[in-house]
Amino acid sequence: MQTKVQIMDAAGMQRSMTRMAHEILERNKGLDGVLLLGVETRGAVLADRIARKLKDIEGVMPEVHHLNPRPYRDDVAVHNGLRPPIDGVDVQDKVVVLVDDVLYTGRTVRAALDGIMATGRARMVQLAALVDRGHRELPIRADFVGKNVPTSREESIAVHLQEVDGDDGVWIVAGVAERTGARCHRS
Repeated sequence: MQTKVQIMDAAGMQRSMTRMAHEILERNKGLDGVLLLGVETRGAVLADRIARKLKDIEGVMPEVHHLNPRPYRDDVAVHNGLRPPIDGVDVQDKVVVLVDDVLYTGRTVRAALDGIMATGRARMVQLAALVDRGHRELPIRADFVGKNVPTSREESIAVHLQEVDGDDGVWIVAGVAERTGARCHRS
């Protein structure tokens, strides 16, 4: 049997993203040369939302792109060792803020970093995650975090976003992870 405990509602998510937007502005002293890169699917939605918040605060819409990290994962076979660059993204000398919904083992972020490096040399890469649940397998740390949520490995995090799932919220799910609806972060 699964048990769900809501840890963020829509208002809490909005507050977290507003705070993260302010932190991005403060750390980078504005938006000059800043590019948001959202990890598909939910990280891409969050990157779009954070970009709109940055526009509301600063009056300037930052450049936003989406990245599918799957071709760069270390557990996926790649033909001829070639991995495609991210289409239409120029990261050269830019500050790339990589945005994802949940930071867990760090393997998705590592794959996304490979995708960024295949595209060019960014001046700096920063990481923003709505939820950091711990259990890192790689030495990766988020620069901007909406909420730190200690979890056990038997639990997962389900992030719902209006644009994908029809509602906003974040839940800790105990028991067997759902594979329908919102992505549950177990592995």
